[in-house]
Amino acid sequence: MENLLEQTRTVLVTTVPRWRSLSESLDEALLRRAPASGEWSAADCLRHLVVTEREVFPVRVRCFLEGRDFPAFDPDAAAALAVERAPRELVDEFASLRAASLELLATLTPAHLDRAATHAALGPVTLGQMLHEWAAHDLMHTVQGERALMQPFIAGVGPWRIYFIDHLAMPDSH
Repeated sequence: MENLLEQTRTVLVTTVPRWRSLSESLDEALLRRAPASGEWSAADCLRHLVVTEREVFPVRVRCFLEGRDFPAFDPDAAAALAVERAPRELVDEFASLRAASLELLATLTPAHLDRAATHAALGPVTLGQMLHEWAAHDLMHTVQGERALMQPFIAGVGPWRIYFIDHLAMPDSH
C-alpha cells in the first residue's frame, strides 16, 4: 500500500467521529441491542475499540520501537473485565485515547515499518503489518457495530429482505 502511515492515519481519524455520531444520534437501547445471541452489540464493539486503544495498539507500537515482543490479546477476557458504561462516555474516552495514539503514529517514519517483533500467538510480525491490522480492525468493528444496529430494521423490511441477506446476523433463522 502506498504511504501506509498516511493511509492508516486517515482511517484512524474517521473512527471516533463515526462512533460519536452513532452514540449521540441513536437510542442507547438500540446501541446495546445484541444482533443475535452471543454476538456483540454496537456498544460492545465500541467498548472493544476503547479497550484495544488503551491496551493493545499503542502498546504494541511502543514494543516495536523498543525492540520488545508482546503477548497475544484475548478480546473475550478483556470484554469480561470491561466496566459497563454509557456509549457516550465510551466515545469520550475513545477520543482521548485515539488523540494520543495519533500523536504516537505521527512519530513514525517509513523506516520504522520493517521493525519486527514476535507476537505470542502469531509469531514474527512487522510494524507495517500491525498498522494494516489496526486500520482494518477499526473498520471491521465499526461495520460490525453498524450491522448490529441494522438487525431490528431488517426484521421489518418484508419483501426487501432479499437485499439484506449478506447483513443478517442469523441468516438461517429467517
